[in-house]
Amino acid sequence: MTQSRLSLRDFSLLVTLIIIWGFFAVTSPQYLSARNLSALSVELAITATLALGMLLVILPGHIDLSVGSGVGLIGGIAAVLVFNHDWPAILAFLPAIAVALLVWYAQGTLIVRQRIPAFIITLGGLLVFKGVFWLVINTHTVPVAPGGRPNLYSLLTTYYLPPLASYALVAIVFAALAVVAVRARRRRAQMGFAVDDAELAFMKLFLTAQGLILFVLTVNQFRGIPLPVVILGTVALAIQVITRHTPFGRHLYAIGGNEEAAFVSGVPVQKVVIGAFTLLGGIVAITGLMQTAYGGAATTTVGDQMELDAIAACVIGGTSLRGGRGTVLGVIFGALIMASLLNGMTLLAVAPELKFIVRGVVLTLAVWMDVKLAKR
Repeated sequence: MTQSRLSLRDFSLLVTLIIIWGFFAVTSPQYLSARNLSALSVELAITATLALGMLLVILPGHIDLSVGSGVGLIGGIAAVLVFNHDWPAILAFLPAIAVALLVWYAQGTLIVRQRIPAFIITLGGLLVFKGVFWLVINTHTVPVAPGGRPNLYSLLTTYYLPPLASYALVAIVFAALAVVAVRARRRRAQMGFAVDDAELAFMKLFLTAQGLILFVLTVNQFRGIPLPVVILGTVALAIQVITRHTPFGRHLYAIGGNEEAAFVSGVPVQKVVIGAFTLLGGIVAITGLMQTAYGGAATTTVGDQMELDAIAACVIGGTSLRGGRGTVLGVIFGALIMASLLNGMTLLAVAPELKFIVRGVVLTLAVWMDVKLAKR
């Protein structure tokens, strides 16, 4: 059995991205410059990393509104340890990450053990974490690099792979993707499931290769592949393996599809949900360190509204807010659309209030499409 069509959602996402890039390329010539595309890739990496963490809790039917405040808090803890207490950056990261894991483990435990809706718990976390964050930095600006000297913290978003290393990395990534795609196709065919026509499968790999080559050629015109893109790739690979190739990942989908049926089938629902929130905490920590490094300092505005961008990226990419449906590639694609919009509006010096309106409209349209496609 074969299938030869892309889904309506896949096609609409591709068309939307082309329209966005075309519009900004015409209205702002520097939009497609190597420098701006490199900056866009950093912004994408930060947004997509957080969105991948959000995917883990949306799959079993939950949501987290506290991640934006958590991004600021975790980044602020590390910045204070580095700047105010002269800790080496690598040592400052460890307690910050540990705090994130513990806090999100606690949130997950409250949600499943006390049967409190995730919306309420994480809404409270949004406010609490924001207040604690301001206390940690004493509402001051705390640089990540004392004396302006580069350290591991500041290098998180300012280090670029050399051109040769960039080409080698892209070649390895494509080879891995090709092997996985071929094996998955062969396995589905052996089990009697529908697979793409050979021509379509080849075209997907061909377009993937062209996209990767174009990306590395473009960023190498500036400085090379930014480190955040490598971090995003690592996180994406980890989430892909977890969600698609482990019992834990299958349980996430099962719980989101029908929690009662999953429980009756022997799925440890409470442990799985707590585990999802704990993993989200680790990803919040990674995002917090990158976002703070990108700004060069911990300020009271770090992390603002990032929970909305993460949720929007998931929904735009096809993740159902009811749970049970979502993919890593879809989330990254959704994050690319959001990052492209924000980057283009920044280049055009669009007023902040209009940015909020556009983001809200995009999120609303994504939810509307999700509802419409679900009915079909």
